[in-house]
Amino acid sequence: MSERTATIKRKTSETDIELTLDIDGNGSANIDTGIGFFDHMLNSFARHGFFNLDVKAIGDIIVDSHHTIEDTGIVLGKAIAKALGDKEGIERFGSFMLPMDDALVLCAIDLSGRPYLSFDMNFTTEKVGYMDTEMVKEFFYAVSYSAGMNIHLKQISGENNHHLIEAAFKAFAKALDIATGYNDRLNGKVLSTKGSL
Repeated sequence: MSERTATIKRKTSETDIELTLDIDGNGSANIDTGIGFFDHMLNSFARHGFFNLDVKAIGDIIVDSHHTIEDTGIVLGKAIAKALGDKEGIERFGSFMLPMDDALVLCAIDLSGRPYLSFDMNFTTEKVGYMDTEMVKEFFYAVSYSAGMNIHLKQISGENNHHLIEAAFKAFAKALDIATGYNDRLNGKVLSTKGSL
């Protein structure tokens, strides 16, 4: 098996981001986006998905968190797509229902090559730390479209916004870990009747 790693750089007038992802890592992370709670979420994603993830993002956070979080989602999505390559031999689908105290969040994904986000979560505060809660949806939208994957996130229960957001990131990590895992019965082929993804 070849290494499933990718480094993506993106520089605009609003952000300057470099991200390295290793799908087959051990959960180590080195994250610096300038947004503490977002760093915490990306660390949780790496740890619970067993991905190695390095992110250095410099953004116009003096304006707000929007550009930094959205562009990091774009870069992460591109890194996932590049690291997976032709997707031969992988499970393709993954889902996980993750509890975190009062919160229960379901994430289901399909590495189909087709972008789609279904986001059914309700936040009751504008921010958690310095991260705007509305940016959770924008982040996952950016990941889905850049990676070419279906992402369904559904809040089953919960009230604490910190717990709900963290459960979403962890559930996504677990679902992606499952979907990117190898299935020996595929014999290196792609799980699709079309023969490609």
